[in-house]
Amino acid sequence: MSENPVPPAAAAAPAELPVLRIRDLRTHFFTGQGVVKAVDGVDLEVHKGEVLGIVGESGSGKSVTALSIMQLVASPPGRIVSGRIELDGLDMVKLDAAAMRRIRGKRISMIFQDPLASLNPVLRIGFQLGEVFRHHLGLEKRQAVTEAERMLRAMDIPSPATRVRNYPHQLSGGMRQRAMIAMALSCKPELLIADEPTTALDVTVQAQVLNLMKQVCREHRTALVLITHDMGVIANMCERVAVMYAGKVVEYTDVRTLFRRPGHPYAAGLLRSLPRLGGNARRLQSIEGQPPRLTRLPPGCAYAPRCPRAQPRCREEAPELVRLRPGQEVRCHFPLEGSLEGSLQGSPQGPLEGALEGSLHRPIPAALHAAPNAAPGAAR
Repeated sequence: MSENPVPPAAAAAPAELPVLRIRDLRTHFFTGQGVVKAVDGVDLEVHKGEVLGIVGESGSGKSVTALSIMQLVASPPGRIVSGRIELDGLDMVKLDAAAMRRIRGKRISMIFQDPLASLNPVLRIGFQLGEVFRHHLGLEKRQAVTEAERMLRAMDIPSPATRVRNYPHQLSGGMRQRAMIAMALSCKPELLIADEPTTALDVTVQAQVLNLMKQVCREHRTALVLITHDMGVIANMCERVAVMYAGKVVEYTDVRTLFRRPGHPYAAGLLRSLPRLGGNARRLQSIEGQPPRLTRLPPGCAYAPRCPRAQPRCREEAPELVRLRPGQEVRCHFPLEGSLEGSLQGSPQGPLEGALEGSLHRPIPAALHAAPNAAPGAAR
């Protein structure tokens, strides 16, 4: 087994290069308490039009992986110490700050979890959203504001002509997040990274926004990396899933296999902790213990202290990411072989099976189909 195994979908993937390819990515933070290995040898691939979900507990390395892709890791104390992050074959780790500024917002965009912390509090929404069009498409200020208004309307923000003149604190939490989504989608990027994009939205708007993101990505063949704690969102949105724990990918598979036959005990634990609709009421199952401190990782498997299947080998030897079955890779010495018991395995109309089969239907607003008119001679 090679040190950095090829992701499971690589063999079946089309001949074209993936939009995003990550190889042996390691992002560490150098602190007074020691080196925090926030991302420790991650390998991922995302192809055009594909939705990859990244799931795991807080502190597992999901957001740092996204920030590493965007080259936005705070330095100091953080630094990408090794690995490759390729966008259409271009290794972005080797690019300087000016080159990354030309890529961010145009070829790759990110929707951040906290819009209030991401938006500038002293600049109007229209100015901030219009900056994308001015910088990347060369539009004049008035044209940029018009395009900003169009994008807000596409996100179903009421009175967009008024909202472009508002400051972030004058919008509701849901409006701020939708403004961030509009900003990310403005230039129809090749790669969109969404870090908990619907945290601030109520359930009705959440369904609309998720469906909108998925349809826009499908329409323009935009690759989407979706970071979330919500397994229902994973079931409805994603084709493939990477489960992360302690800075490593512990399971990498398609979404149906994850829900029906998870191979890693941690992935199975996440699924068993989900509440069930119907059936006999019972206490939710939890994963015992706490995630390890990344400055003092245990020897062997990082999940071993919490794993009910742990054996002496697990505490002595760190497992590699190995193929369990076609399309499924697991970082475990003793992976699960059978189907997950209970309602995860049960009737086709069970809550999770229903989530896998379900879809959210909402047409793409016509405004999103309209391409902004770039100024003559503007950079493309």
